[in-house]
Amino acid sequence: MARIKTFEDWIDVFREWQKQIDVDPEIFDRVLGGYNLEAKYGDLHTDEIEFGEFAGLRKWDKVLEIPDQRMRDAVLNMIIYQGDTEFASNEQQRHLLRNAPSDYDLYSIVRVFVEETRHGYQMCHLLITHFGNDGRIEAEKMLQRRADQGTRLLNAFNTPVHHWLDLFAYQNYMDRDGKFQLQMLSHSGFAPLARSMGPMLREESFHLGTGVTGLRRVAKANVVPVALQQKYHNKWLSGSLDLFGTDHSSSATWAYIWGIKGRPNEDKEDSDADRERLNEHARQAYYEEIKKIVDQTNALIPDGEARLYTPDIRFNRKIGEFAGKRYSVDGRTLDKDQYEDHLRETLPTEEDEKQVLEYLKREDWVAPKAA
Repeated sequence: MARIKTFEDWIDVFREWQKQIDVDPEIFDRVLGGYNLEAKYGDLHTDEIEFGEFAGLRKWDKVLEIPDQRMRDAVLNMIIYQGDTEFASNEQQRHLLRNAPSDYDLYSIVRVFVEETRHGYQMCHLLITHFGNDGRIEAEKMLQRRADQGTRLLNAFNTPVHHWLDLFAYQNYMDRDGKFQLQMLSHSGFAPLARSMGPMLREESFHLGTGVTGLRRVAKANVVPVALQQKYHNKWLSGSLDLFGTDHSSSATWAYIWGIKGRPNEDKEDSDADRERLNEHARQAYYEEIKKIVDQTNALIPDGEARLYTPDIRFNRKIGEFAGKRYSVDGRTLDKDQYEDHLRETLPTEEDEKQVLEYLKREDWVAPKAA
């Protein structure tokens, strides 16, 4: 039985979580001039279920309207995982609230922090409002897991974010994945979940925007060597690709058949879904978007300098068809010894971390934000 009985009880647990991760809410008031932590519900793409075997029927407003327990469990699980990532990102980034390189960066990280917190709050509001005792239990457990203890549900959200170059890459890659996940849920046949996505997507666009802008500012400053910048692109891209899930996923197939999780641009698609490759479809769309971002960032690097690259989609994968396979950043297959050497060359090492921290002591390591 859940310890919490009402949403107000959960708020008390939430305040305790803030204390435990050593976050003083006063910084949010000071930097943002006040903020409201509240559940927000927006408009639906349509009142009708958009895909799957229930397409054309009215979207479900209540859990018990969802016609099968397996479907209800799947929706519950999606909300749990989404909420877990939001609070995890707070835990990963919290130390950087204290050492922003500029007033703009302080404003940005505080705003991102508050909005990610609100997204977790939103998911817990769904759990407690719609899922009874199971929802209350899961909403409480959401605040008991910890990224720094390695207990968050998805491994990428247990990975530390050490400094601001790390953060910019995290925001560009991980928050961009978040955008895709929210887009897919925005088409859900469970109306309260779908209604949650519009406000979250508007806020998420700022988060990934701060990441890509930050990476461009680093490239433009031309202080941190491109080869060192590249290692953080490699680190977070490979982890983000894994977040789309396994290939030929039966759970993604059933979620589509049941009408509870669609393709990212379901309302704009002009062809039938390949239900056996839904995760691959979303992952490839994400990867193509990333390649454009890297190309645009390269345009800011001075002539004659090395260029950033987008690593092969198979590099350093832990989930899916290429999990554990030894592909290089340029798609070559390597033997075990070659691959271990290659990872040391292409992912951040302890020595790299020390070098980055030295560069970050300089005031000019990142270009000012353009007006």
